[in-house]
Amino acid sequence: MIPRRRFLLGSLASAALAAPAGFVRGAPLSFSADPFALGVASGCPRPDRVILWTRLAPQPLDSGGMGDAAVDVEWQVADDEAFSRIASSGVVRTTAELAHSVHVEATGLRPDRVYWYRFRAGPALSPVGRTRTAPAESARPFRFAFASCQQYEQGYFAAYRDMAARDLDLVVHLGDYIYEKSWGSHHVRQHGVGIPTTLEEFRNRYALYKSDPDLQAAHAAFPWLSVWDDHEVMDDYANDRSYTVGDTARFLKIRAAAYQAYYEHMPLPLSARPRGAHATIYEHYRFGDVLDVLLLDDRQYRSASACVGSGRPTWVNDCAGRTDETRTMLGERQEQWLGARLRDCRGRWTIVAQQTLMAQDKREGDDGAHFWMDGWDGYPNARRRLLDSLVAHRRNPIVIGGDRHAFFTADLKQDFARPDGPTIATEFVGTSITSDGPSESSVRKALAENPHLVYARGDRRGYATVELDARHCTVGFEALDDVRDARSAVRRLTTFVVEDGAPGAKAA
Repeated sequence: MIPRRRFLLGSLASAALAAPAGFVRGAPLSFSADPFALGVASGCPRPDRVILWTRLAPQPLDSGGMGDAAVDVEWQVADDEAFSRIASSGVVRTTAELAHSVHVEATGLRPDRVYWYRFRAGPALSPVGRTRTAPAESARPFRFAFASCQQYEQGYFAAYRDMAARDLDLVVHLGDYIYEKSWGSHHVRQHGVGIPTTLEEFRNRYALYKSDPDLQAAHAAFPWLSVWDDHEVMDDYANDRSYTVGDTARFLKIRAAAYQAYYEHMPLPLSARPRGAHATIYEHYRFGDVLDVLLLDDRQYRSASACVGSGRPTWVNDCAGRTDETRTMLGERQEQWLGARLRDCRGRWTIVAQQTLMAQDKREGDDGAHFWMDGWDGYPNARRRLLDSLVAHRRNPIVIGGDRHAFFTADLKQDFARPDGPTIATEFVGTSITSDGPSESSVRKALAENPHLVYARGDRRGYATVELDARHCTVGFEALDDVRDARSAVRRLTTFVVEDGAPGAKAA
């Protein structure tokens, strides 16, 4: 294990200074600028393989600047930072069809090992990335971070700078990697253009976000697991419905462009490549004897929002449609898949990674109970089915989420109307990387009216860390001092612990 700071400042910054031995030179190429300006990334680690990513884009904000020609890109994975012991290598052809993005499945690797990787296109050499394969069997603690909601204009990505300096095995990103629209106040930087609706416009939006050096550093430091939420496509969309674009056919064209751009810019396997407006990104990842991660997609297959007609799914009064048994958050096929995968989990801990707050967040008003229709409260029977599956599973289920721009800790109940009923799982929601949070009064109301909510805080931006061992799950809420300061310090707000076999979080 190399010192984290030396890795970031040495490998990441200076890898392109010299051409190392070991690469086979292809046909002469020239670029108008550095073609690896968007950095490198890895993801989806298995015991014997990992996905490697980069994209050739010498003009990142001008459609990449690569033209229509196909280009061969060489790649290497090494046991050491000096690349003296090559573990895997090859050549992949990039094309304009996928924006000259590279998705390599590097195989033949050993379990639970740190590797270094890099790419070359002609004379240009990429930064060096560091990744790690999943353990096959392991009794050691496993550490990961989870994050979401990074509105570019509302703050700097200093949380990723802090994350990249930590000793982690993995990062889990739970959605809103980009924002399609501008909102909020006190912006520190600008999108510069309007809402993307075409493939070229989505590509440029991803290029803007991925040009951030702190985000690049976090990608280059660890493998990632990633799922989308709504803003990768359009605010609060549900399946083929959007309150912004009423025409379904037009919206699905936008969704197809958005899904393709997401695939082109993330370290995802070929199985996640979109087919028009459809893509399968939910998946099961196993990390030895310690944990299983079930990564869910709660946007693509959900039923249309209840109680709001064609309007935005906001806080509204209850209605009969909300509790319709046929309503689904995950879709029938994904629900069945989840049940089967839960039965197949073997790790001591099971992480259910999804986009938002799963616990009930009911707000009483003068006209009765109000619920947020864009979250699980808009799909209570779908939530009940999922929680019933967790009860049957009984392998230390921990639910993680994002979306709400606030930290939450919750005791998940089969019946939230019975606060003294048994806790069947523990939930942790991370705040946003940058996106503006809820008001203090809203957070206070949530805590006062929902006794199963153990903790809530919405005034700070940051992320969460998790450490798992045979006896404990320890979660830290890591918060920036000032999201508008590019060099802001990060401090831990609080720590919670869940004990093996005893669902429910306790303050450490």
